[in-house]
Amino acid sequence: MIGPSISQTTITAQSPGVRQYLNPLHMVRALWRHRDLIRQFTRREIEGRYKGSFLGILWSFVNPLVLLLIYTFVFGIVFKSRWPNAKTDNLGEFAITLFCGLITFNVFSECVTRSPTMIVGVPNYVKKVVFPLEILAVSSLGAALFHGLISLLILLVASVIINGIPPWTLLLIPVVVLPLLFLCLGLSWFLSSLGLFVRDISYVVALVVQVLFFVTPIFYPLEAIPAPFQTVIRLNPLTSVVENMRRVVLWGWVPSWAGLGLWLVATGSVMLLGYTWFMKTKKAFADVI
Repeated sequence: MIGPSISQTTITAQSPGVRQYLNPLHMVRALWRHRDLIRQFTRREIEGRYKGSFLGILWSFVNPLVLLLIYTFVFGIVFKSRWPNAKTDNLGEFAITLFCGLITFNVFSECVTRSPTMIVGVPNYVKKVVFPLEILAVSSLGAALFHGLISLLILLVASVIINGIPPWTLLLIPVVVLPLLFLCLGLSWFLSSLGLFVRDISYVVALVVQVLFFVTPIFYPLEAIPAPFQTVIRLNPLTSVVENMRRVVLWGWVPSWAGLGLWLVATGSVMLLGYTWFMKTKKAFADVI
């Protein structure tokens, strides 16, 4: 009687297969089940960043404003850059167009840059078998979106002052940023797992993010790039998100639906593959931490 019981337990305790993790419904259900924990960790991420500082969360407003002033001076006054789709030659309009791209990239940069050390930095959670480590990437993205939302509010106030009533296309922002969210989650899951096994990956990621900063049309219009190089720039998924954000937030245009659909499929695949990689390698975390 004892032998069959042990055998049956061993068979039924198998971990889920790759196909199950590749099912988006499985991922959504798993994250939804831990929604309260995700909310708590996101709040902790936000509060922990400014804990002990004098200005506290006000730094969320100060940082983007200072960066906006610096980049506007360098690219708007020193290099005299302008946007072909701008309604006027006003420096203020150049500033908010630049800032729109900067907000988008900062969300990506904040998530991806800290991903390689995400699991390494919480060894106590790794050793807890029941703790859902996959929520750490989601809470990190939530904190990045919080700071991005604050910057977006600053952008909208400046846009109203410079351009007047904002366009109705603002309602399309959640659709436009979906590829960015998928990309951030997929890369965060993959890099946080890889960073545990290959500790040098954090240096590689920091370098790649710096390169992406300059090959994303944040400070310059896409049309200013020579034709042979435009194809390369368009292969950068952040290019599509930045361009569509400007279309819906500043210029009142609908997004490029064909490009948006293509990047939704591509980044959605990255997200599912990153989630699958993380979940299949998670059982080995405790052995290498």
